[in-house]
Amino acid sequence: MTSPFDTAQTDRLLTTTRSVRRRLDLDAPVDLDEIQECIGIACQAPTGGNVQDWRWVVVTDPGKRAKLAELYNRAAGPYFKANRENIAARGITDMDAILSSAEHLAAVLDRVPVHIVPCIFGRPEGQDTFSLTSWYGRIFPAVWNLNLALHTRGYGTTLTTLHLPFESEAAELLGIPDTVHQVALLPVAKFTGDTFKPGRRRPVQEITYWDGWKVTR
Repeated sequence: MTSPFDTAQTDRLLTTTRSVRRRLDLDAPVDLDEIQECIGIACQAPTGGNVQDWRWVVVTDPGKRAKLAELYNRAAGPYFKANRENIAARGITDMDAILSSAEHLAAVLDRVPVHIVPCIFGRPEGQDTFSLTSWYGRIFPAVWNLNLALHTRGYGTTLTTLHLPFESEAAELLGIPDTVHQVALLPVAKFTGDTFKPGRRRPVQEITYWDGWKVTR
């Protein structure tokens, strides 16, 4: 019989793996063997039919990172502007820190030492809801495993998708075939500071329903 998990340590990992943008250390060295090790852990995630059709493109070349950042910012500028206008119109006043953090990442993305582009074979065009969610469900558990493994080794990252409007240009840059779909871009670097704390969330009792919509216990 295997030993039980240390629940306190496991819960600390799960509740403190945050999206890291401002606290990425742009100058700290990255151990690429550790990155490879983390990808190996990511690939222990479950996947439908055990097809394991993920691929991970790790980008360290400065010129290629700069080009990915340029594609990212081509979409980010209009996206951030629309978000700020929408939030202002709705009278929301507590989102500035999050938006500023995202804008900071866009500004320094080319300097983040490692970009990881998770890919999956196939294309999602024209699929119904069941097929589409099943299709993405084959890779996103592995992407989250990667986030957790990176955190345990002192690396921070965040799941971003803003380069995907220009996916074909990123594919040409990285030699990714037309039959393969990029699902995200994860900028990876050591994080500054000691650790992270759990985020603010609504009480779980408010968002958990039992045996039906909005049925509480």
